Order: sequence, then C-alpha cells, then structure tokens
Amino acid sequence: MEYHPLPQPDEIEVRVREDAMGAYFMMFATAAMGLPLPILNLVAAVIYFYVNRDKGRFVQFHTLQSLYSQIPVTLLNSGLVVWTIVNFAKDYDFTSYYWGYLVMTATAGLIYFIFSLVGAVKARKGIFYYFVFFGKVAYHQVYRIRPEHGTSAPKNRPPDY
Repeated sequence: MEYHPLPQPDEIEVRVREDAMGAYFMMFATAAMGLPLPILNLVAAVIYFYVNRDKGRFVQFHTLQSLYSQIPVTLLNSGLVVWTIVNFAKDYDFTSYYWGYLVMTATAGLIYFIFSLVGAVKARKGIFYYFVFFGKVAYHQVYRIRPEHGTSAPKNRPPDY
C-alpha cells in the first residue's frame, strides 16, 4: 500500500495544529455542560470530526483517532451510569462486580484522559502521536492512497460485436 507523505511540524500551520488539538478536548464536552451523560461526549466528538475533517489530513487524523478511542470509554461509562441507576432503583444492590466494573471504568477513563492530554500537546506541536490500535487505524484510514474510481475505463461504451 502507498501512503501520502506525513507533514513535518514546521509545515503545519498554527491554526491547523490548534484544530487537531481541539479534537482531544471533546472528552470534556459534558463536563462543561454539567451533565453526567457520557454519550454526549461521543456525540460532540462525532460533530467535531464532521466539522473539521476537511481541514487537512493532519486534523482529520487527530479527530478520527480521538473519536475512535472515545468509543470504548463511552461504552464503559454508559454501562456504569445505567448500572448505577439500576442499583439505586433496586434497593442499593452494589455488589463486588459493580465495584470491580467501577474500578475498571475509572482506570480506562484515566488512561484515556492521559493519552488525550499527551495527544493534544503533541498535536499542538505538529507531531503525530499514535494511540495503541486506534492510531494505526486512523493513520491507515486517513493517509492511505486509494485508487481513483472511474479513471480506468469509461462506463458507457459501445457494445463489443
């Protein structure tokens, strides 16, 4: 496979770097609104991706990486919110499984928080920072050169006799 060349930090405009950095701050979307609904963070990340994806491959890579990495954290957080509501509704039945899930979700959230801060700082400097798994997926999706569609042979041609 062929890939587009990666821009060097001095080739990336400051505004482009700031737009890429902003993708990592979508995790704070609901905290800024004061709502404990983790799904809104994911919605904010999707909106940010679609608004900024045409600003260049550098921005598209960082917004896509941030979006992809937010999906599992959002699912974990959503599960915790639902489980907590159910526990309050069912006579405060907080089992050891619940506490284990809480610790696992908090650990995943902390790891995501740290990776996002590092990613934001690196993006602001014009440097690529690849998250485990999600960075590779985003890189392949954004920088892979795809063959042009419709350039090989015309679709409308006379019949072969």
